[in-house]
Amino acid sequence: MKITVVGTGYVGLVSGTCFAETGNSVTCVDIDKNKIEKLSSGAITIYEPGLEKIFLRNLKERRLNFTTNLAEAVKDAQIIFLALPTPPGEDGSADLKYVLGVAKDLGKILQPTEYKVIVDKSTVPVGTAEKVKNAVLQSGKEINVDLSKAFSVVSNPEFLREGVAVDDFMKPDRVVIGTDSEKAKKIMGDLYAPFVRQGNPVIYMDEKSAELTKYAANSFLATKISFMNEIAQLCEKLGADVDLVRKGVGSDERIGKRFLFPGIGYGGSCFPKDVQALVKSAEEANYDFKILKAVEDVNEKQKLHLMPKIEKYFKNNLQGKHFALWGLAFKPNTDDIREAPALYMIDALTAAGATITAYDPEAMPNVKKIVGDKISFANNEYEALNNADALIIATEWSEFRTPDFEIINNKLKNKVIFDGRNVFEVKQIKDLGYHYESIGRA
Repeated sequence: MKITVVGTGYVGLVSGTCFAETGNSVTCVDIDKNKIEKLSSGAITIYEPGLEKIFLRNLKERRLNFTTNLAEAVKDAQIIFLALPTPPGEDGSADLKYVLGVAKDLGKILQPTEYKVIVDKSTVPVGTAEKVKNAVLQSGKEINVDLSKAFSVVSNPEFLREGVAVDDFMKPDRVVIGTDSEKAKKIMGDLYAPFVRQGNPVIYMDEKSAELTKYAANSFLATKISFMNEIAQLCEKLGADVDLVRKGVGSDERIGKRFLFPGIGYGGSCFPKDVQALVKSAEEANYDFKILKAVEDVNEKQKLHLMPKIEKYFKNNLQGKHFALWGLAFKPNTDDIREAPALYMIDALTAAGATITAYDPEAMPNVKKIVGDKISFANNEYEALNNADALIIATEWSEFRTPDFEIINNKLKNKVIFDGRNVFEVKQIKDLGYHYESIGRA
C-alpha cells in the first residue's frame, strides 16, 4: 500500500518506519525542513531501541521517504495517518489545532474522484473524528469541491511504550480501529494483517469508542501506578515491605504483575497528558471523574517523595550540599524527559541551595536545553559521584542495577543513597554499610 504519515515525531516516525518494514511505500511529512533533511540523510531524530536499524534499511530500499510537501505526499496515498501533537491546553484539554489544521489543508488537496482513508493516529478526545471530517468537508466547500464521497475518517489509536515501541508496533497486543465505513474497515484490515498473523485481535468499533479506548487504557495504567505509590507510602508508615505486597497482589491474574512498581511518579508524553485530557472531557460531559483527579494529585506529590527523606537526613539544611543524580529520563530506554520526576527533584534541590551532577545514558542533551548550567553533567555514572554528599536515583536504567560499589565507596563523601526506583535490595545495601532510603520499604 501507499501510505502517508503526517508528523515525524515519536508516533509518526515509529509508525511510518514499521509500516515500511512490511513492504508498504511510506512518505512521512513534516513542516520542519531541518528535521526532514536530517531524516532523509539517515540521521534518526529520536532515541528508540531497535528503530534505527529498520529505519536505515527501509530508507535504503526507498520504501521510506520524507518531504515537507503535503500535496505531493498524499497524491497517490491510499491511507493518510495524522500523527500530530495534541498538547494539553491551559485547562488540560487536548489542543487539536495541528490535527484540524492539517485536516483543513487536506480539504484543499483531495480530489472528489479518489477515495482515501484519513486516520487519526494521535491521541485525541472523543468526537475528534467528526471534527476532522467536518474540517475536510468545509475546506473543500470553500473551493467548491464536494468531498463527501472522497474519504473516510478512522480512529486508530497507538499503544506504544517508549523503549519497546518497535516490538509493540510489529507485534501488537491488539489493534483498535474505529470506523462506520465498510470500505475503510477492509482497507485498514488489509494494512494490519501482517502485524496480527499470530492471532492477536483487530477490534472494530465506532470512532468515539476507539477514541475513548486510548484514554481509558492509559488512565487505568496511571491509576495502577498511583495506587501502588499510595500503598508504598502506607507501607512506610506501617513497617511493611511494598515489594512483598506487590508480589502478593500481582500474582492475582485479575490484577497482573505489570505497572505495580512503586517509585517517584510517572511522567512521559502520554500518562500525564491523557489523564488530564480525560478529566477535562468528563467535565465537558458534566461528569466529575473523582478517581482520576486523585491519580493526578497523588502523582504530583509522589515526584517529590524523596525530598522529606533527604531533608531529614541532612537536618533540614541542604545549603552547600552536593548530590549525584543517576537518571534524568522519565523511564529507562528513552531520552524523553517530559514530566520526568528528575526535573522536579532538580528544581527542589537547587531551590534549597544544593548543587547537582547528573548522569543519564540518553537524556542529558534534552535536559541541558532546559536547565542550562543550573546543574553539571558527567560522562558516566561514576564521574557523577565525585565529592557528592549522597547519591539519588531517579531512573531505573539497567546499568545502575549492578554498579561497582567499591568505586561508589571511594567517590561518595558519605555512604548515603536515596533510591526513587527501588533499584537495589535493601539488605544488600545496608550490609554494605549504607544509609539507604527507598520507596515503601523499611
